[in-house]
Amino acid sequence: KAAYNKILISKVRVNTQAVLKRAQHIQGQKIPKKQWQAAWLLKAVTCIDLTTLAGDDTPSNVHRLCMKAIQPIRYDLLKKIDMHSKGITTAAVCVYPSRVADAVTSLKAANSSLPVASVATGFPAGQTPLKTRLEEVRMAVADGATEIDIVINRTLALTGQWEAMYDEICSFREACGDAHMKTILAIGELGTFTNVYKASLVAMMAGSDFIKTSTGKEAVNATYSVAIVMVRAIRDYFLRTGHKVGFKPAGGIRTAQESLLWLTLIKEELGNDWLCPLLFRLGASSLLADIERQIYHHVTGQYAAYHELPMA
Repeated sequence: KAAYNKILISKVRVNTQAVLKRAQHIQGQKIPKKQWQAAWLLKAVTCIDLTTLAGDDTPSNVHRLCMKAIQPIRYDLLKKIDMHSKGITTAAVCVYPSRVADAVTSLKAANSSLPVASVATGFPAGQTPLKTRLEEVRMAVADGATEIDIVINRTLALTGQWEAMYDEICSFREACGDAHMKTILAIGELGTFTNVYKASLVAMMAGSDFIKTSTGKEAVNATYSVAIVMVRAIRDYFLRTGHKVGFKPAGGIRTAQESLLWLTLIKEELGNDWLCPLLFRLGASSLLADIERQIYHHVTGQYAAYHELPMA
């Protein structure tokens, strides 16, 4: 955590055209093929926060999600490429606060130490009183969540109240205790790249372990151009303070191809240090099914129907 730096925030300017050009370059990158692609895809799996955030979540589908997280790719497929003994799991499971206890119970029963992440602070809109937002964080942690995905108050960002936003995030940080804190900027609702950069900086100054693009519930979610603004903020913050903050794109990431582009973006912009679950996560629910289909194709030369692979 760093002190609030008003001068730094006021000086932020983002060159929109340069950002868009860089995003286009990243999207035009060639992606690896054959066994190299399979290796990168397994890397992507280990960075996934396997997520269910639906109104109809029940203990049973949370249990199924946890089982999928522990064994994300069918055992026989991994065995054929000699990766069955490498302990490949997703990075975490991510659920609503009321389902944290279910997830913790399922993972404990399966003898797994996989982290449980919970969204909190009035997710997805963040439009609830500060008192209840803080209580939500404390309850999720008490139920066994070791990672908390908080949402910022977009009203404060849009009205330029950056110091108030800093104070709020600091109080969330305190409520998290030892739990990791990922701060969701909801970039689809911030308006400009400059706001995205400022929000990223404020979140990092206030002690976030990760900054995350979106809740997945906005109209615009993780885009490459916004990601570039956020990872440049992470890089600048690292060069300024020596502190590494993680990055998590989320929302609308559905294909194996996209996951490879995200890994490429991180490798190009932040370097290999960030290519691990400690500093990079992919927030996704349907992505894993597509990655598993691609691995199935790599192993067998055929494509599986979705019903042939275990559901998440």
